[in-house]
Amino acid sequence: MSHYVFNVVNYVLLACVALAAVIPFLYILAGSLTPAADMNKAGFTLIPSRFTLEAYSYLLSSEAVLRGLGVSVYITVVGTLVNIVFTVLMAYALARKDLKGRQPIMLMVIFSMLFSGGMIPTFLIVKAMGLLDSYWSLMIPGAINAFNLIVMKNFFQQLPEGLEESAKIDGCNDLGILVRIVVPLSLPAIVTFVMFYAVGHWNSYFTAILYINDNEKWPLQVLVRQLIILSQGGLGEGNQDSFNIPAQTVNMAMIVLSTLPILLVYPFLQKHFAKGVLLGSVKG
Repeated sequence: MSHYVFNVVNYVLLACVALAAVIPFLYILAGSLTPAADMNKAGFTLIPSRFTLEAYSYLLSSEAVLRGLGVSVYITVVGTLVNIVFTVLMAYALARKDLKGRQPIMLMVIFSMLFSGGMIPTFLIVKAMGLLDSYWSLMIPGAINAFNLIVMKNFFQQLPEGLEESAKIDGCNDLGILVRIVVPLSLPAIVTFVMFYAVGHWNSYFTAILYINDNEKWPLQVLVRQLIILSQGGLGEGNQDSFNIPAQTVNMAMIVLSTLPILLVYPFLQKHFAKGVLLGSVKG
């Protein structure tokens, strides 16, 4: 009986938490699809009485929004590829027990998790490298996440050593072992960190504000920030009043537009998500 009561209470609490996370997004989605007059009258609503795509049509007709969407996709794809390549290469090297200087390197990695140089020193380094106003300034400084590196290293250490030994007997070098044996066996962990890195790049806006001065190179999230702060859907390219769309409706449509791509990708990677993290965190 007590087990049954626990399950009921547990399910109710989890359902409340799920609703608390879903209802705000449903409200924003409904608001973005609601006509201007109905939005002003209804206030809070989860189901629009009438549907309209005026806000989305308005946003997608903006050259700035389309350009920002393309920039975000580029940064997410290329940046995630850079992250995964660097993380896998360094994690595989640190997983090798015969690597000279392995312990000092691991101490430096752990140290970077606890302390950082700060925003201003990082900005000065990016400036000295000539990366300002370049998309690389959004990818190179955070190419390797220390936590992801450690989990990936632990995952590689769990692979049987006999596989590498047999591959060496067959004449395979270290790079060949990594590409042909280690990476295929580590796909759950790699896919998990692809998701971590991709979400980070897609949602990132602060680094773009710091390093990108050219507004034509702004990613979508920076445009969302500008739109919400200034309440100007046109972003300097027209007047939204001519479309008779309130700023609130445009803001909601912009938030949905910036969130939807990641929501569409996540279900295809979700099955690897929990498995990859657990496999890489069992052993230190």
